[in-house]
Amino acid sequence: MKKIILLAYIFQLATVHAQMGIRNSGSLRIHPGTTISGWNNFTNASTATFINNGIIYLKANITNDEVTMSAGSGTTIFDGSASQTIGGAATFKVNNLTTNNSSGFLINTNLSIAGSHTFSNGLLTTAVTPTYVIYESGSSYSGSSDASHVNGWVKKIGSSNFVFPIGNNTFIRTAAISNLSVNSEFNCKYFSATQNIYNLTSPLVQVRPSEYWDIDRVSGGTGQVTLNWDNAKVPMDNVLVADILSGHYTGGMWVSEGGVASGTINTTGSVTSNVVNNFSIYTFGYKSYPVPLKLISFTGERKQGTSYLKWITENEVMVDHFEVERSYDALNYTSVGNVVARNLSSRQNYYFEDRSPLQGIAYYRLRSVDIDGKFTYSNIVALSDNIKNSAAFTVLNPAKGGITIFNRSSQEGLFNYRVLTMAGQLVVSGKVYMSANGGTVIPLPAAISAGLHLLELVNNNIQFAQKILVEK
Repeated sequence: MKKIILLAYIFQLATVHAQMGIRNSGSLRIHPGTTISGWNNFTNASTATFINNGIIYLKANITNDEVTMSAGSGTTIFDGSASQTIGGAATFKVNNLTTNNSSGFLINTNLSIAGSHTFSNGLLTTAVTPTYVIYESGSSYSGSSDASHVNGWVKKIGSSNFVFPIGNNTFIRTAAISNLSVNSEFNCKYFSATQNIYNLTSPLVQVRPSEYWDIDRVSGGTGQVTLNWDNAKVPMDNVLVADILSGHYTGGMWVSEGGVASGTINTTGSVTSNVVNNFSIYTFGYKSYPVPLKLISFTGERKQGTSYLKWITENEVMVDHFEVERSYDALNYTSVGNVVARNLSSRQNYYFEDRSPLQGIAYYRLRSVDIDGKFTYSNIVALSDNIKNSAAFTVLNPAKGGITIFNRSSQEGLFNYRVLTMAGQLVVSGKVYMSANGGTVIPLPAAISAGLHLLELVNNNIQFAQKILVEK
């Protein structure tokens, strides 16, 4: 492809549209009032001089090899339609910058901003090397959002307070520095999984496992660090706001950098550290343990060939989803569906329908799975199209030493029975004879633990299951 070679031209009070590539090998100066649009790749050679005091639109890839490049006083606008790469051997310097490309930007060389940066659309992803989006002393930005921020490293130079416009591919998750004692240089990047969370020093009993910020001081003095939580983006641990501190990872251990938190756990909030002289990895530290998910109930009923399951929760924090599992022997379970968790601290009602045909009794349990993969199980619910809990039998509850059963059905003969823990483990099983309108006692083993258990009675016509509270 032919390229436009700009050797020593000066554009002044004009609009130039470069439909092909722009390669500057000489001196390219854009004067105030002049606008240049580069539709294809822009290259600034190592021997070149490029100064932008006007406006330049760059819609494709940018390569800069000019080591002494000036930021100028103009405005640079990255507004391509395909992903744009900023690369080369030297830092690409701009005064005012607008980034507006929904396909995003790959920063393969440092991008320096001396004036103002307007985030309009698209993520700026820095290379692993790393490279930096640099905000020089006196610079600023606006418009950052989930759809437009830096996914990678940001460098800030100066002594003013600064909020790093950083995040990941999905959310913006800023961190801030303030009250700097001298002119300083800081690098910052956001990460999604906290390291070495069990290496703690008092008063910390836990740190946030799901996210942290690496805030590195290259030069400078003391300052304060502010972190924020947003429960809608990354579910916050269910702790008292008053027990949230600034957690700092140093010397292989998490230590407290103090601070006072404010906000609401199930919405948003922040914590600002004390004045610190050490900077590295920061996240939220807790003086008390987070309150775990509270499963208030898990119940079910069988109607017209459908199992209707219902569960109620409170204090949902960092729960990924709920899996409904089914078994025909109360031992081996398979998943029949899942429901996404809402992660709200208030009481939540969930529902699930299993329309599978049942032969005999089906046992259901709920598996609550956290974002980090940890899980817990609920009690077991036994359902069948033939179960007649209220009419078939009367069971004395609670039970101590044995389970007393009165047969209220017209059925007479042998019944198979099983007693299981609520986790599905078999405690005792056997056969018991009952006459119509008669009764019997099923003895319980001396080693049975106190608490809720599940009693099951089955013959050819009746299938019965009921929870039993065992007392010692």
